[in-house]
Amino acid sequence: MERLRKKDAEEGVTTRPMTDQQKSAIAELRSLYDSKIAEQEILQQSAMKHLLNADPAEVEEVSRRFRRERERLASERDAKVERIRRGEG
Repeated sequence: MERLRKKDAEEGVTTRPMTDQQKSAIAELRSLYDSKIAEQEILQQSAMKHLLNADPAEVEEVSRRFRRERERLASERDAKVERIRRGEG
């Protein structure tokens, strides 16, 4: 860790400790997105129950669609967390 800090200092990268407000905003944001992802998992489980005897290609398509949505939510969450860390929102 010390080498990384030294390297960052040499490259002019500065770090600021997060404020309590930023920590709180990040925690709230993560909680919101965790609930959205949990909702998607519940919806996927429900959809899969209805597809027990369905075509495997259809099952795979439903799985892919839900996986893509979860990845989108996680990516959106991570981008917002990074903006908060940088002090942009």
